[in-house]
Amino acid sequence: MSSRRAARTLGASPRVSQVELPPSRAVAVRAPDGTRLHTEVFGPEDGYPIVLSHGVTCAIRVWAYQIAELATDHRVIAFDHRGHGRSGVPRRGGYSLAHLASDVDAVLEATLAPGERAVIAGHSMGGMAIAAWSERYRHKVGARADAVALINTTTGDLLREVKLLPFPAPLAPVRVMGGRALVNIFGSFTVPPAVRRATHEMISILAVGADAEPEVGSLIYELFDATSPLGRGGCGKALVDALQRRHIDLAGLTVPTLVIGSERDRLTPLVQSRRIAEAAPNLVDLVVLPGGHCSMLERPVEVNRELRALAELFTDSRRITS
Repeated sequence: MSSRRAARTLGASPRVSQVELPPSRAVAVRAPDGTRLHTEVFGPEDGYPIVLSHGVTCAIRVWAYQIAELATDHRVIAFDHRGHGRSGVPRRGGYSLAHLASDVDAVLEATLAPGERAVIAGHSMGGMAIAAWSERYRHKVGARADAVALINTTTGDLLREVKLLPFPAPLAPVRVMGGRALVNIFGSFTVPPAVRRATHEMISILAVGADAEPEVGSLIYELFDATSPLGRGGCGKALVDALQRRHIDLAGLTVPTLVIGSERDRLTPLVQSRRIAEAAPNLVDLVVLPGGHCSMLERPVEVNRELRALAELFTDSRRITS
C-alpha cells in the first residue's frame, strides 16, 4: 500500500466566505423512491466530469473551494443528499445506506451522457454513499466511474474509533453508546438560541482541526443548523445502525481509488482511511493531510491538487462508448 504525506500549505486560499461559486445549471434528479435531489452542474459543458458527494449535515456549498477551482476547466457536478440543502425530505423510512447509494446512482444517470464516466469524490457520509454504491451497483462501477476519491470517510465501525469521547480502548462499548446518544441528541431538535454558541463550539471541535480558519467552523455550523432535524437525524441514525453491524464491502470498487485522510480527524480517524486503503482493490494512493475532518475546507489546495491530478489521468483520453 502506498502512502504519501502531503506538505502543509498556508495562506494559499481565500477565506471560504469570500469564495464565489461560478454560474451553474440545475438538473432535475429523482431518486428511485421519488425523493427530489437538488443537483447543480458547474463549468464547461464539454469539460471532463467530476461528481461531488457531501457529508452529513452539509450541502453543495461545502465544496466551494473545489467547485470554484475545478470548474474553470472541468464539468463539476454536485448534489444535496436527501434531507439536506435544497433536496427533498423522503417519506418515513427513507433514510438508509441503500437509499444513499441509489441517490448516487440516480445523479450519475441523470447527469452523465450514455457511456460517459467521471471521477466521483465523496467526503464523510458522501464517501460512504459512494462505497455503498460500488457494493450495490457493482455492475455499473466500471461503466460510470473512471476513478473514485474517498475523503475523510469510513466503511464501518462508525462510532467505535471516533474521537468524540476520551474513553480507553477497553471501554469501546461505552464510547459507542455515548456516540449514539450524541447522534440522537443532535439529530432530534432545532437548535434553540440559548445553546447556539455552545452547539457551534461543539460542532467546530468535532468537525474542524484546531488550526483551521474560524470561518471554516462557522460554515460547518451554518450548514448543520440549516439541515432539518429529520435530515441530519435520519441519515445519522441510518449510518450508525448500518455501519455498526458490518463494513461496506469494497470488492466491487475496482476502479482506481484515491483515499485522503487527516492526522487529527476526530470523526473518521486516520486509522479508518488506512483501513479503506488496505481494502481498496485498486488503490492509487493514500494521502495524509494535516488538520481535521473537513480537509476539503481546511486544506483546499492539497485536496484540489489531488482531485485534479486524478481527473487528468483521463482528461486526454476521454472514454465515451455507445
